[in-house]
Amino acid sequence: MAMPNAFRKWLGSALFTGCAAVAGGLYFWPSSSVATASAAAPAAPAAVPVRVSTVAQRSVPVMVRALGTVRSQRSVEIRPQVDGLLVELPVKEGQFVKRGDLLARIDDRSIVAALDQAKAQLAVAQAQLASASLDLGRYESLAKSQAVSTQTLDQQRALVAQLRAAVRTEQASMAARQVQLSHTRILAPNDGRVGIHNVHEGAFVRIGEAQGLFSVTQLDPISVEVALPQGMLPQLQALLERENDPAPLQAYAGHGGELLGEGRLALLDNRVLSQSGTIRVKADFANVEGRLWPDQSVTVNLQVQTLPDALVVPQRALRQGSDQVLVWRVVDGSVAPQPVQVRHSDDQFAVVSGLSAGDTVVIDGHSRLRPGTAVRILDEAQAAAVTERRVF
Repeated sequence: MAMPNAFRKWLGSALFTGCAAVAGGLYFWPSSSVATASAAAPAAPAAVPVRVSTVAQRSVPVMVRALGTVRSQRSVEIRPQVDGLLVELPVKEGQFVKRGDLLARIDDRSIVAALDQAKAQLAVAQAQLASASLDLGRYESLAKSQAVSTQTLDQQRALVAQLRAAVRTEQASMAARQVQLSHTRILAPNDGRVGIHNVHEGAFVRIGEAQGLFSVTQLDPISVEVALPQGMLPQLQALLERENDPAPLQAYAGHGGELLGEGRLALLDNRVLSQSGTIRVKADFANVEGRLWPDQSVTVNLQVQTLPDALVVPQRALRQGSDQVLVWRVVDGSVAPQPVQVRHSDDQFAVVSGLSAGDTVVIDGHSRLRPGTAVRILDEAQAAAVTERRVF
């Protein structure tokens, strides 16, 4: 039986519409399923890798750092005391000498001759005095019987007094010559090291020349002078009163340099320098190895007190907030900012309050931290690997 044309058209349109609907459903079903699954399960943020340290509790020495200058306790510039030819320099440059050692000898022949002349003149004056004294004795005996006049007796007494004065004059002249003779042999005034020679054997040296022969400088023990603020004067006075436990100092070759020696606080200057508002402090150092050198600039650390049971964190743990100092404290795998008060700090550690011994604080990885951020603690090997990746 043949279908009417109208029915065939309706059936074709219905079949086409159904197929299109099925195809559209197949096309959109997977995409909508994925979107629904994504919205239902968002990805959790990754934990921030950090390095941490534990708050320690211990006694902390409080150190004051300042620039100092090494000073010899005895340094003498050797100068001639008489004019003459330098005939001998028995010590070498850089040689260590003892007090009393011969350092130099000046030609003494003219002084010896002058000394011999003074001795002869003294002998003449003494002989004249002896003769006049005998005559005075005779005159005094004769005066009792009025055999000589009073005037003659008085003249003889004046002559004896005059000759006694002449003897004293010649004695002083001879002593002066002996002193000059002693100056021709220059002896070491102290133990020390001989400096560079400014003159050599054969040179004519004079009194009052601007340049000396050389210097003798004591190296052991040696001192270090440092200027500290006058506000520290009570602390420094208290340290000096500890006779049985003097305050220790360390001298370094510049900031962060090598340790050159350890000494003890010895002296405060007798006044404050008004121009700088500082007071000079002197410390004594044993210097057997000669590592401290006169007029050398050093960095000095002075221990002024000890903080008992102090809470200590690494300096890297401190962060400067808008109006306070804080640290990031790790609690149950996440971080929270903790304000602290810094009581004392140096290049490596800080003494703080506001924490407890054993707390864990972040020392590296602060830039990505926010309150409540989850963190992953790195060990030393992991931290080294992270640092290497940052570098390369």
